[in-house]
Amino acid sequence: MADRWLTIVGIGEDGLDGLTDLTKSLIANAEVVFGGERHLRLVRGMNLAEQRRWQSPIETSIEEVARLRGRKRVCVLASGDPFHYGIGATLARRIPAVEMLVITSPSSFSLAAARMGWPLQDVTTLSLHGRPIELVLPHLHPGRKILALTSDETEPARISGLLTEAGFGRSAVTVLDALGGPHEKVRTTLAQSFDIENISSLNVLAIDILADENARIVPLTPGLPDDWFSHDGQITKREIRALTLSALSPRRGELLWDIGAGSGSVGIEWMLSDPSLSAIAIEADPIRSARIADNAALMGVPGLTIRVGRAPQVLEKLEQPDAIFIGGGGTEDGVIDAAIAVLKPGGRLVANAVTLEMEALLALLHQQMGGSLTRVQIARAEPLGTMSGWRPAMPVTQWVWVK
Repeated sequence: MADRWLTIVGIGEDGLDGLTDLTKSLIANAEVVFGGERHLRLVRGMNLAEQRRWQSPIETSIEEVARLRGRKRVCVLASGDPFHYGIGATLARRIPAVEMLVITSPSSFSLAAARMGWPLQDVTTLSLHGRPIELVLPHLHPGRKILALTSDETEPARISGLLTEAGFGRSAVTVLDALGGPHEKVRTTLAQSFDIENISSLNVLAIDILADENARIVPLTPGLPDDWFSHDGQITKREIRALTLSALSPRRGELLWDIGAGSGSVGIEWMLSDPSLSAIAIEADPIRSARIADNAALMGVPGLTIRVGRAPQVLEKLEQPDAIFIGGGGTEDGVIDAAIAVLKPGGRLVANAVTLEMEALLALLHQQMGGSLTRVQIARAEPLGTMSGWRPAMPVTQWVWVK
């Protein structure tokens, strides 16, 4: 305990009433207490030695805390569970856990699940606080239950509008205000007829998903329908896209470069595989780049990074990737060489060819460097007079190489 100079205390809406005498003494005996305006207001009557409000950006205050290491007894006031979308996780990146004493209160998610009667282990929990609300879209599956931290009092209505647009307007939405405090309120309505007013800025939104017939349900496997993406024909088609994602083999926390992104479909589906994944779409055409941003938001991955420019020049100074997909521009001078050079050891490079020139280049690379070379052709049944016939798509040659 003597070496634990930093105490992190999670406080609920009930303030000091929810803390034990021991916890109160830890706050009172601290030489410096950090917290937001609301938290410092809750402990105003404790005659603290020194109070410091969080600064913007928050990293400024994190540096202040770190500079006090070993010099003073520091207490950080947080909301609920400091290690569930809280300041504790940020501090832990700078300060070893053995130097911290962490005292938690029930998280907003725990309180909301208790009020709803939902087993927390069966619920999808999301933080939309300070984040795009479109992040909820991939989680909209019939029967699913979602608890979402919101940014402010306006967001429940905005999320309800988004649900309605996506075909989930009949879903029950419950606004849980100021959980655990004297002003707690729990109110339920339908997303399509959202009419709840006088909402606290501190709220959790509970969503019980019910899909309409026209709902867009994002599947858990790759290969979304082509017409879900806005494109001008430059798109990796559905079946080839599924094979491409399989070859790219996304793994937790990895970064993809999608070179010649076109509609952005590969990078988007890469990010849909797991929330920890990220992607950079590289596209020379500004119109296509704007279309990629729209597609990414519509599919629920608004965090897709877009770089407008021509490879290989635009690749400079980008974060090193774990996987690279080349869907267009592979015959441009230096593109594949740059991709091979920058790829991390163990990284996967997947390149698709529909032109004879690109196919010849991939055949040469396969001969020189190994990997696997596959040729795929898809045919779809289409009307042929009064009957049906097979209409083949252009064959695709795919080279897969592991560094």
